[in-house]
Amino acid sequence: MSQSLDLINNIDTLAQELATIQQTGSKRIAMLGSRHVPITHQNLIEMMTYALVLLGNQIITSGATGTNAAAIKGAMRGDPNMLTVILPQSLERQPNESRQQLEQVMHLVENPSNDHMSLAEASYLCNKEIVSRCQQLICFAFHDSRTLLQTCNDAEEQRKLVTLFYFD
Repeated sequence: MSQSLDLINNIDTLAQELATIQQTGSKRIAMLGSRHVPITHQNLIEMMTYALVLLGNQIITSGATGTNAAAIKGAMRGDPNMLTVILPQSLERQPNESRQQLEQVMHLVENPSNDHMSLAEASYLCNKEIVSRCQQLICFAFHDSRTLLQTCNDAEEQRKLVTLFYFD
């Protein structure tokens, strides 16, 4: 019985992934990843995000340095209106190097109610919100990036299309 349910769930998941891949219209794509990213990788993430926006996709990300900052830069270059940035906490709690970029974002969602939490806790909740708003998740992580890997698992459980790139 359990194997039959697993098979049905796998078929449902594959059908959902196929439908998402074949979708020709615009999608809501979440771009998330590590803060600790070499500049060459950041350039690639920026170019990918730029191309996704030019194809008519909406980008949802968070406000951290590294991957998310590169995604913001690419989306802003393509079409600032196609970008939504959801912060784990208030703008004031963001690092100085991120704030200047974030102040330029048209669709910025702050979560000041999470200011009392650790950044890890607030980031996990923020990632959950981002995943709930997207159809597809593209994630850049290391094998020990617990919060990001948990976010990918959560997205898969919600039957989102997940593309995970590892830096290591």
